[in-house]
Amino acid sequence: MFTGIIEEIGEIAGISASGDGWRLTVHAPKAAADAVHGESIAVSGVCLTVVGSTATTFDADVMKQTLDVSALGAVEVGSRVNIEKAMPVGARLGGHIVQGHVDGVGTVLEVRPGEQWRVLRISLPADLAPLVVDKGSVSVAGTSLTVSAVSPAAGDADDHWFEVSLIPETLEATILCSLEPGDVVNLETDILARHVERLLAFRALTEGGSR
Repeated sequence: MFTGIIEEIGEIAGISASGDGWRLTVHAPKAAADAVHGESIAVSGVCLTVVGSTATTFDADVMKQTLDVSALGAVEVGSRVNIEKAMPVGARLGGHIVQGHVDGVGTVLEVRPGEQWRVLRISLPADLAPLVVDKGSVSVAGTSLTVSAVSPAAGDADDHWFEVSLIPETLEATILCSLEPGDVVNLETDILARHVERLLAFRALTEGGSR
């Protein structure tokens, strides 16, 4: 489990084939310094398992399914990534509950800069649109953010979007500062919203069958 509070910006130092997936080597000195085999580290929002490490890097395997559904499939050697180690028991939950299980990807549609803030508008897959609400939480590239605006529910099914406003600390501490229109990012919706959606789906089936 993670909180979406990014601890450092890492860099992809190596990519090699591993079955039908990849083995990534990530340069992230803070995370690698005390990394142990088998622990979890979120790489731009994707929970990966450490299979080896040095003083400044760690290795992790990424299965094909993860490459297919996340933005990790587009990284190259030299790509920058957000890094967060798993939250220890008893730690403060500074962001929100993030599992590192990416729901899908979104494309940056617009970047509106300001003197201190920066607003990003990001496309939202239709199946995820009901799970993202104004003032709710969303994880973008592993970063816990508060939604500042959403597209109308009655809008075009292919034109859903949401906006997040980035404060100076977020711009300095994450890779979100370098995003431009057309960039693809990992999205993870609020786990509570996902559970409610699932419960309502079963309730609808039960009520429909009892009539």
